[in-house]
Amino acid sequence: MTDAPVPAAREHPVPARPRFLLTLMRSGCASERIYRWTLPAHEGRLSDGREYNACPTAGICKDLCFARAGTYRFSNVLAAHQRNLQYVMDDLPGWERQMTAELQHRRYRSADGEPVHVRVHDGGDYWSVPYLQAWLRIFRSAEHVTFYSYTKQVALFEKWVRPDAPANFAWRYSYGGTQDDLIDPLLHHHADVFPDEASLDEAGYTSQTPSDLRAVYGPKTLGVAANNIPHLRARQGVQSFRSLQRSANAEKAARRAKRRGPSGRSA
Repeated sequence: MTDAPVPAAREHPVPARPRFLLTLMRSGCASERIYRWTLPAHEGRLSDGREYNACPTAGICKDLCFARAGTYRFSNVLAAHQRNLQYVMDDLPGWERQMTAELQHRRYRSADGEPVHVRVHDGGDYWSVPYLQAWLRIFRSAEHVTFYSYTKQVALFEKWVRPDAPANFAWRYSYGGTQDDLIDPLLHHHADVFPDEASLDEAGYTSQTPSDLRAVYGPKTLGVAANNIPHLRARQGVQSFRSLQRSANAEKAARRAKRRGPSGRSA
């Protein structure tokens, strides 16, 4: 990933823009108001034929992701998420202006003392530097809102976010990506996905299940129980995402060593 400038807008059909870019999340707690912004998970193809990767540091998670299964694969749902991505790809400044203006609407201002939260990405990730920088400006423009994210873009965040993080933005690194080795579990707020509640409790993690806002207010070690999607649960087995990624990394290293041979040189 490079620190490239925002690319010039490309000539593609402009879809109709919704009045509100953020949608309300379902929450188990009636007092919680959580809105979300969603992109399509990992790789795909837009309706105009362009290919994309909205999760460039995805590792083993790409084959176990809840946002690539179930209702997220319904044609109307996927199309809506792809329209979101197309908007930021083709007109990042226009999208930023609309998002900045939207967050000043009264629905994002608390009338009962309970803070309003926005989860950035329950699918997708911060796929480029300009896109991340746009979000950082948006966070600072809406100090009355608390924003949060799970992300696998560890290097990107350590460079661009941690040195001068907006006070109203909380993030957690999530295991299962190609940059897992950059996560310091003693320093960084992080999350791991476990097969079930019992296994995350045994590992000493606090469960995210009671409230998604534990991503913001919970301890450093947050455990997420795998979604009840049978084929994904079967594929994950008894290991957590962190453990599976470690195994995948070890296998990859062994293959590289075998190719190099005893001389240490590539064949």
